[in-house]
This record gives sequence, C-alpha cells and structure tokens, in this order.
Amino acid sequence: LMLILLSSGHRFRDVEHHPLLADNESYDSSSSSSEADMAERVWFIKDGCGMVCAIMTWLLVVYADFVVTFVMLLPSKDFWYSVINGVLFNCLAVLALSSHLRTMLTDPGAVPKGNATKEYMDNLQLKPGEVIYKCPKCCSIKPERAHHCSICKRCIRKMDHHCPWVNNCVGEKNQRFFVLFTMYIALISAHALVLCGFQFFSCVRGQWTECSDFSPPVTVILMIFLCLEGFLFLTFTAVMFGTQIHSICNDETEIERLKSEKPTWERRLRWEGMKSVFGGQPSLLWINPFAGFRIRRLLRGKKGGPEFAV
Repeated sequence: LMLILLSSGHRFRDVEHHPLLADNESYDSSSSSSEADMAERVWFIKDGCGMVCAIMTWLLVVYADFVVTFVMLLPSKDFWYSVINGVLFNCLAVLALSSHLRTMLTDPGAVPKGNATKEYMDNLQLKPGEVIYKCPKCCSIKPERAHHCSICKRCIRKMDHHCPWVNNCVGEKNQRFFVLFTMYIALISAHALVLCGFQFFSCVRGQWTECSDFSPPVTVILMIFLCLEGFLFLTFTAVMFGTQIHSICNDETEIERLKSEKPTWERRLRWEGMKSVFGGQPSLLWINPFAGFRIRRLLRGKKGGPEFAV
C-alpha cells in the first residue's frame, strides 16, 4: 500500500473515482467470505467460452489416449513395449487432467467482493497517511499486485492472465497447478509424437499388414490428426511452461511485464520464487497435483452438497 506523508488522516483512493459504499447502503457480509471459507469451497467460473475450451481440452486428451492405446499399443506384438508405454502415457494423462482440474477448481486468489465499507476500513487499523485502493468494479479493497478480471468479475492477487483452456485465472493460489498442467501436456504430446514416429516406421516396414486393428486409411487419418494435435499442444504448452517458470523466477506476472510496472515489492528471485509458488524445499510434492487436496472440500456445503464459489 502506498503511503502519503503529507496527509494526517486515512485516505481512500478509488481507481476510477467511484464513491465508497454509502453508510445507508445495505452490505451483505456473507457475500464477502473470509479467505479460510473461500479456501474450503470449490471455485468454478460460469463462462461459456471457458467451459467449451475446458471440455475440448479433456476431449483432445481422451482422443490422444484412445489412439495411443487402441491404435498403436494394443495391436503391437511387443508385450513390454505396449505395457511400459501404455502405463507411462496414461499416468501422464491422469496427472495432466488432474492438474487441469486443480487449476480450474482452485480459487486463484480472489479478493473478497464488496469489502470496501467504512466498517471494514475502520477494522484495518491503518496508519495516518496510508492510502488504500478500491476496485470500482467489484467494490473491494485492492491489495498490491492485484488486478481485476472482467471474466471472473473479481480482483485476483498476483493475477498472471486469464486462461480459457482452464476456465480460470492463473493467480497466486493456482499458478503451481497451471505450471504442472502445461508440463504434463507437453510431456504427453512429446510422447505421442515419438510413438507416432515408431508406429509409422513399423507400419511402412510391414507394408501395413497387422499394423493395427483398424484399416490402413483409418489408421493413417487417426495418426496424422494425433501428430498435428501433439505438435500444436507441445509447442503451445512448452512455450507457456517456459514463460511461467521465467515469470516465477523473476517474481513478475505477465500483466506486470506487459504493463512494464516497476516493482514496489521485495522480489523473490529464482529458487526463492520457485519455493514460494510450489511450497517448501524441492521435492516430489512439487510435481504432484494431488498435494494438499482434501476430499472433504468437495463434500462440504450448507446442505451437505458441493459448494461453489462463483
């Protein structure tokens, strides 16, 4: 927060010069849940484009798994080749989809909506001359490095960008899962391309006899589409993975980089930045999308059912 030494009292700066909530305006405190309550909820954004992109992501992964398993591996006469590659590919696919779910259903760091009230400000115990910022769009006190997302309709702490493929913002609390998602998608894409290369070579050498349980034209079409999908996904996710790691190591979000914002915070560079995002010292937990997952979060609700924060 920014300090203005010339002022003797608290000042509230509105980004777009909108007034504060008036004292006589009703304010529902239940709409501004505490961070602990929000952490226990399943976060889901009801955006049509995002939901379509998320479903497409799952369908493309399922398609790749189908082609790899039923077109290339099961018809193979090499038992161990099929088992090892089948287990490896399916494990990577499960990790990729799990990372996708964690990214999509995890609160990215949303600021409580509508907390910019006089009562809340009085409880902040601000120092004389301290300036706080209010977002006029979601009527919340805007922390440092927070940005408003027009799709999520919330201010997000350390917002990097909004990704339609995961139907969510990438922010302070779910960036780790997004990095894992891009990494595992890149790995299964590379694995699928390698398997396609071996399969084409094997089919050509055997003159397409006993190459697959499908006819040669169908096999070729399925594998060509998988190669195109694998190449596009590998290129996109590899670039995103590198960009995210670079941002984490420099403690700078994509929005801050594009806006050329000068850092007013103490940067956590390289390993310190990695540890702040992935948590603790380097370990296998860094690449585990299930780390910290609690099934009771999905079962907790006012009426015993799932609870969604939108």
